[in-house]
Amino acid sequence: MKQFFLIISLLLSSLCYSQYVSVDSQTYTPQELIELVLLNSTCVPNSNFTNVLGGNFNGTDESYGYFDASGTIFPFQNGVVLSTGRLQNVEGPNTTLSDDDAPNWNGDNDLETILNETDTHNATVLEFEFSTIADQINFRYIFASEEYQENNPNTCIYSDSFAFLIRHINEQEYTNIAVVPNTQPPEAVKVTTVHPDIPNGCPAQNEQYFGSWNGANAPINFNGQTAVLTAVANVIPNETYHVKLVIADEQNYRYDSAVFLEGGSFTLGKDLGNSRLLSTNNPLCPNETLTLDATMSGNNTYQWFRDNILIIGETNATYPVNTPGTYSVEITLQNNCIATGEITIEYSQPININPITLIECDEDMDGLTTYNLFIAEQEIVNTYPDYYIANFFNSQNDAVQNVNPIANGTSYQNSIPQEVVFARVENQYGCFDVVETTLDISNNTLNIQPFNVCDEGENDGFSIFDLNDLRMQVQPNVPPTASIFFFETEEDAFNETNAIDGSYINNSPYIQTIYVKVLDNNQCYAITTVELNVIFTPELFPDESIIYCLNSYPDLITLEAGILNDSPSNYIYQWFLDNSLLSETTASINVNEVGTYTVTATYSSGCSQSRNITVNRSNLATITNVSVQELTPNNSITVSVSGEGNYHYSLDHGLFQDTNTFNNVNAGFHTVYVRDKNGCGTVEQLVSVLGFPKFFTPNGDSYQDTWQPLGANTQFNSNLVVNIYDRFGKLLKEIRSSGDGWNGTFNGDVLPTDDYWYVVLFPDGKEYRGHFALKR
Repeated sequence: MKQFFLIISLLLSSLCYSQYVSVDSQTYTPQELIELVLLNSTCVPNSNFTNVLGGNFNGTDESYGYFDASGTIFPFQNGVVLSTGRLQNVEGPNTTLSDDDAPNWNGDNDLETILNETDTHNATVLEFEFSTIADQINFRYIFASEEYQENNPNTCIYSDSFAFLIRHINEQEYTNIAVVPNTQPPEAVKVTTVHPDIPNGCPAQNEQYFGSWNGANAPINFNGQTAVLTAVANVIPNETYHVKLVIADEQNYRYDSAVFLEGGSFTLGKDLGNSRLLSTNNPLCPNETLTLDATMSGNNTYQWFRDNILIIGETNATYPVNTPGTYSVEITLQNNCIATGEITIEYSQPININPITLIECDEDMDGLTTYNLFIAEQEIVNTYPDYYIANFFNSQNDAVQNVNPIANGTSYQNSIPQEVVFARVENQYGCFDVVETTLDISNNTLNIQPFNVCDEGENDGFSIFDLNDLRMQVQPNVPPTASIFFFETEEDAFNETNAIDGSYINNSPYIQTIYVKVLDNNQCYAITTVELNVIFTPELFPDESIIYCLNSYPDLITLEAGILNDSPSNYIYQWFLDNSLLSETTASINVNEVGTYTVTATYSSGCSQSRNITVNRSNLATITNVSVQELTPNNSITVSVSGEGNYHYSLDHGLFQDTNTFNNVNAGFHTVYVRDKNGCGTVEQLVSVLGFPKFFTPNGDSYQDTWQPLGANTQFNSNLVVNIYDRFGKLLKEIRSSGDGWNGTFNGDVLPTDDYWYVVLFPDGKEYRGHFALKR
């Protein structure tokens, strides 16, 4: 039993081992890698290794060598591999990061120059020279890299560089033939130029040339790889060429990459020219024949294939192609070497455009008119959307030869009725057909009444015409399938350029003629003119607001229609109050009601204009209260009013103010005035501010001969009682607000100069005390 498990274990171990690529840096010298592995052909009589550079790992490993993929799923069985890391890290499975560096491992100037790169590191280079008897050579390769990282945006940014450089030994400048197929200009093969869609990173780039993401059981130790690609170079037979294979890290040594060159993939080739593809915009045209030429010097034999099927009997060096397919040739050279060539041929869509009749309108009906020949293009595009009219010609032969085109195709005047011209119809590939085009005329006529609009704003003869309304006016007179267009000039109408539409402002005052063109099935049905007329319109004063004083009711105010530009007798008037129709039809009306009055003035032409007059209410003020703050250092008066007006206030004929309070008012009698700002009048009221003089001088000069309260009489504070005392408290005099005051005597005796005191008794029981001076 132990022996059984041992055998099974050994078999499983062998099976697992065979799944992965193995590498070898010792068995083959660089010269042998070139001659025995990469080229491995007697068809390359002269080859010579010249140089190899790589990482210095103290002799324990290299960065280049032989790989063996026998028994694995790797596309190549064996070959040469160049890496930016240790060769041993190339082997699968893909479970470790190849991320190597070595002392003094620099980049490569030629690589940076040819790929327009900077800051390369860890360059591995293999150089050799060769010559061949063919005029084309091919190599197959795969580019792989740790920088391929699925779902990682870094895949869109970082990319190591690889190039397959070749040059004639007498030249200095290299050509890179490791490029992405069918890219213009050719793109180098890198992670950033060949990858599928990277979520949250970047869209796919040349995805058809991407091979696979590599999981843990991949044959090689790299995260991703391209599909099998072919490097192709055209050479001169028997001339010597120098090849430089170079790969390098970008920016730093991190995340290694490698290129796998298939052993024995060097083949001789024959350049049959570029493939003729729709995708590259160079297919063959319908009925076009392309002669493929595989001629090579020497006594050779040829055999042609179509889609890998032998074409029996085709053994010439040339082959005429007239059907699509992938064509290849095998050329057996004198030394029994085989050279191959391949080309893919696609054809543009075949076309067979029927003759066209182009109908234009003829105003004078003489059979001669002006055509925009290129209007016919729309009829062609409806059937062949990828085709266009390149030009028109007066003869079919000129159209075929593409010479002597009609110079004024957009405004071509026929010389005879039903003249025939020829359209050269092309597609984006340069394929063409010649289409006979007959120039015919339409005899339909239209009679369109003038289109009138009222003048707007100032009567300057300019206004806005709604051409959609004009179109509706014309529509009943043309076929229901017809389209109606408007133009300012006859030339624009015939050329169908600069059409006008929608809201159009005339550019000639009062009257302007425009052209109406009717198309049916993209052909001219009729062409005519129509007058655009701007009609005189009343011009009124601007809207305004006026005041009606309610205190003047039932007096009336007069409202005027406000005509600016003509006599009112030429108009019909209609008045409205708050959108309700009134019976007044005159230029002015008398009203005593507030609201919004609208007057419409209509001219004999039917054009009208309206304006609004807003009548607002106002009224004389009603004084509802006068509040007086008195017997203080700062007496004040506040006036309260009611009413619909807007009021301001004055005291004793002073300046009017918006505030209804007056401060620092002297004791005594005052008059307050309330005026309506809208002119509805002024009301007034006498006001008393109570106060007591600080002194009096009873000397008989009739000036301050008595002392008595200020602002007090029978109307204001009429019930006041004032008792006057000397400094000892003796009552000298009792006076009332309606009396003559105190003359400075007691029992007929004149009292001396001194201070005296008073007590004011108010009817409500309150008292006010103070003193004053008597001066002799």
